[in-house]
Amino acid sequence: MPNMPIDWTSVDWVNVGLLAAIAFIAALIGNILIFKHRFWAAILAGVLFAAVYVFLMYYPHGLAVPGLKTGARAVPAGLALASPEISPGGTIPEDHVFRGFGCNGNNISPELRWSGTPSGTKSLALTVYDPDAPTGSGWWHWLIVNMPPTTTFLPRNAGDPKLGLAPPGSVQTRNDFGGTSYGGPCPPQGARQHRYQFTIFALKVDKVPVEESSTPAFVGFNLQANALARATLTGLYGR
Repeated sequence: MPNMPIDWTSVDWVNVGLLAAIAFIAALIGNILIFKHRFWAAILAGVLFAAVYVFLMYYPHGLAVPGLKTGARAVPAGLALASPEISPGGTIPEDHVFRGFGCNGNNISPELRWSGTPSGTKSLALTVYDPDAPTGSGWWHWLIVNMPPTTTFLPRNAGDPKLGLAPPGSVQTRNDFGGTSYGGPCPPQGARQHRYQFTIFALKVDKVPVEESSTPAFVGFNLQANALARATLTGLYGR
């Protein structure tokens, strides 16, 4: 296995200090016991070794020192998606709810931000999908593809193509409302809260071969086939 450079900024020095203190105390007690009770000194050493091993492997995801995590290498942070307007697992505000079909929201797409785009990313795409819609195949609320790989956010109301807020070169394709824009949540009256999955895709191609009129299924197929990484933010809405 090739040598991996250590990123000292990722070291959790609190945990390193804790382990050093445990090792010092173990050595001190061992020195005291070994001359009087070698059997108990051996038992103590075994217990401390087991405790340190469990700590390294399982708390909470291994010690934050490169080379000591599970798999013998540091785990990258990975792609992450967030919104200042929608908290994970929280209720989606009325501003972002659809206007029509009995819903009275403002149909404004939320601000979305992401980080941790992997190396090799050539374009980005974002979708909003409701897996709980009573259709047998869910409901696609928003699809925007072919965003430049340097893009790190979508501003509020970027889902309205007339405003020109989406990244240059990006394409908003047809959703299940029949439009090429953002369509907010609008579950059936009396339904339990639906999940609305905002997913950012890092893609290995410069452009996916789709047009504004492409179906959500065709767009989804191309995203799945070319994804390097993805991250999902889920909001809830019911009425």
